[in-house]
Amino acid sequence: MKKNDIIEIEITALSSECSGIGKKDGMVIFVPFSAIGDKLKVRVLKVNKTYAYAKIEEILTPSPDRITPDCPVYSKCGGCSLRHISYKAELAAKQKFVEDAFTRLGGLSPQFLPIIANDEIYGYRNKLQMPIGTDNDGNLTAGFYAFHSHRIIPCKKCLLQPDIFSDIVNEFLKAAQELNISAYDEIARKGILRHIYLRKGHYSGETALCIVAAKYIPALKELSEKLCRKFPQIKTSVININSEDTNVILGDKEIVLQGDGIISDTMCGNKINIAPKAFYQVNTPSAEKLYAAAREFADAKSKTVLDLYCGAGTIGLSMAKEAKKVIGVEIIPEAIENAKHNAQMNKIDNAEFICADAAEASKILLERNLRPDVIIVDPPRKGCGKQAAEQIAAFCAPRIVMVSCNAATAARDCAYFKQLGYETEKCVAVDMFSRTGHVETVVLLSKLKSTHHIEVELKTDELDLTSAESKATYDEIKAYVKKHTGLTVSSLNIAQVKQKCGIIERENYNKAKSKDSRQPKCPKEKEESIKEALLHFKMI
Repeated sequence: MKKNDIIEIEITALSSECSGIGKKDGMVIFVPFSAIGDKLKVRVLKVNKTYAYAKIEEILTPSPDRITPDCPVYSKCGGCSLRHISYKAELAAKQKFVEDAFTRLGGLSPQFLPIIANDEIYGYRNKLQMPIGTDNDGNLTAGFYAFHSHRIIPCKKCLLQPDIFSDIVNEFLKAAQELNISAYDEIARKGILRHIYLRKGHYSGETALCIVAAKYIPALKELSEKLCRKFPQIKTSVININSEDTNVILGDKEIVLQGDGIISDTMCGNKINIAPKAFYQVNTPSAEKLYAAAREFADAKSKTVLDLYCGAGTIGLSMAKEAKKVIGVEIIPEAIENAKHNAQMNKIDNAEFICADAAEASKILLERNLRPDVIIVDPPRKGCGKQAAEQIAAFCAPRIVMVSCNAATAARDCAYFKQLGYETEKCVAVDMFSRTGHVETVVLLSKLKSTHHIEVELKTDELDLTSAESKATYDEIKAYVKKHTGLTVSSLNIAQVKQKCGIIERENYNKAKSKDSRQPKCPKEKEESIKEALLHFKMI
């Protein structure tokens, strides 16, 4: 098989990147925009050792799942990747993506619940980020980047966006052209307009306009005023300055021109304020289904809930009414301020929010002798990673609920958590991004019980443990001290400190064998670190 060969294949599966998979002469062939059951004539584009890429030349027999795409730029813009198959087939494919990620990539076997469908597959997004460019005639244009490029595919109406977004973008381009405001050229590093960024409250209808520019010029204020006059739905308007040579859309500096820089919406019965940089799920009704699944897995009644990567606090606040206490942790200061205000606005007094990463949060809670019963984790697409998983596991919470927009990294992280003593019990996929290849996943992890994975021989003289001794083993205390201070402590060190703290040791337990032998005293530094561990395990 070589480049430009024309071959016939049948598509038997979909990859997680949404390309159809077929085989020819033992070679796996990936074909974009194909459907399971398609019989195709394809042109080979690239050949590797065991697999190849191809494009459709002719559909010989269409799949029963195949439908006619309803978007003129569907195959070019890089957004939707499943608009050529029925929604029923899309849900089945996404269920399979998630199951394959956990069983094949993660080596895990949780209970898979049926995928939760999206009620509305058109116009469901409450957020739009469009790059601004110039067409061949020198006119301003907006659209989406083509696959693996920064070439803009113009799009006047995206079917995933509400109509108001399309109307604002078209008026934005017209007004900016009249004001002679240029588009930013990434190569020449000249020009003004980089992106138009819109957010909308699903239930409130309030809309935020954020103009991302390389620098501020007075004409931007005039542009903003024109749009605000034209669209009364725009509650606030912000200029975001991004002068860096970067792929990151938003810069650090913001100039509020209209309103107070935030919009409000309702999520799970709570009123929510949203700043431009604050994380907020892009599909509000489906997010409510997502959070309902997370609440069910969390079983948070009368429990202390730690909400890591909390954003504007939406998940944690949705559990606050039944939880004993909710502690939200987020590294973005603006999001934390949003979360605090959201709690106050909804008269929720059992929630607090800390601006920190997981490691800093662990230290803060340890100093306050607080241990969560449930941890909610909603990391970015790259997932938690091994280091963050270790930090999260160090809290020793009985259960962890993970919300993820990337099943592959979620499965990888759950494999890390398995090594750290957590079993992946349940998993449910939630379709929040219909017609695209993205799918959300909610996972329940529970701390493993020793009876599940080891056999223990007990002797009767070992059954007189005090309640304090039963809270943590010597090995667990040693591991905690090593992890948090780098010190290596002995069982004798621990026994001496436990005696000092009034924890009764049994006779001859970790004592010297000879009455005449002299025991070295535990150094002060090690004594303090052991006391910290005993405090963590609630033994003192």
